[in-house]
Amino acid sequence: MRVPYRLAFGLVAATLTAIAPAMPGGGGGGSSPNPSISAPAFDTAQAYRDALEQLKAGKNAEAKVGLAKLLKEIPRDGTIHFLAGMADAGLNDLKSAQSHYEKAVKYEPKLIAAQQQLAITYARQGDRPKAEAALAKLKQRSDSCAGTCKDAQSLKDAVAAIEAALAGQPAAELEATPSLLFASAEAGDQAYLEAVGLINERRFEDAIAALQRARESFGAHPDVLTYLGFANRKLRRFDIAEGFYRQALAIAPSHRGATEYYGELMVERGDLAGARAMLARLDSICSFGCAESDELRRWIREKRGS
Repeated sequence: MRVPYRLAFGLVAATLTAIAPAMPGGGGGGSSPNPSISAPAFDTAQAYRDALEQLKAGKNAEAKVGLAKLLKEIPRDGTIHFLAGMADAGLNDLKSAQSHYEKAVKYEPKLIAAQQQLAITYARQGDRPKAEAALAKLKQRSDSCAGTCKDAQSLKDAVAAIEAALAGQPAAELEATPSLLFASAEAGDQAYLEAVGLINERRFEDAIAALQRARESFGAHPDVLTYLGFANRKLRRFDIAEGFYRQALAIAPSHRGATEYYGELMVERGDLAGARAMLARLDSICSFGCAESDELRRWIREKRGS
């Protein structure tokens, strides 16, 4: 396995090389040393952080506006849809909250907080069958976990909250602050660094979990999305990997790492025409050549000769 080339040299070394960190719309390697370092220059990451702070402060109307702008750029991000649902719920717009929660669950089926809030929203609107169906899914997941998985307590709490909602407990008593609202840039950096080590150790499932924690701090940061794509690709989850690569490139079209890895994915799928298109994009980004274009060119050449 070829690990991401910048990771192989270590983060400290990477900051000292001539390879520039990934920046929005402006090239860069596979990743920056820490997402928070490049976040101030990355508008969507900053907008995400702003929305978190607004939600924590109870400024739901302001958060709603910012999250709506984010969703125009990143319409398939489950976490952002979840936060938009929270803002709508805070404004007592339950129909709009339900719509966002449904999309959050669609795009991120493992997001327990979104499943919980969706079921509670169904219950608050009197749609008991849908609330019970959502509860059944979480109960099944909790039973499968049997109290031993890392999400055991979250699943238990979600089941209890939905049952309370179905029992008619007042909405005010059901309010809870999702843990992701407390996600700091420092915690995100720590999770990102942990993911780097896990990828180098080929522990891709654990790396994905760490990257998802980093994503709670930084939102749809292209470096985090790129490595989510990389880890999923190594687990042969090609459709999921492609989704992350496409999302990273929608935010940062000149992201060299995402472009290279997307091209490698195309090679693995036998789509050499698509891989050559990614290589052409890299060649246009890297006027004087770069490691990413050299590596993708090698992949294409080896596939052609096989």
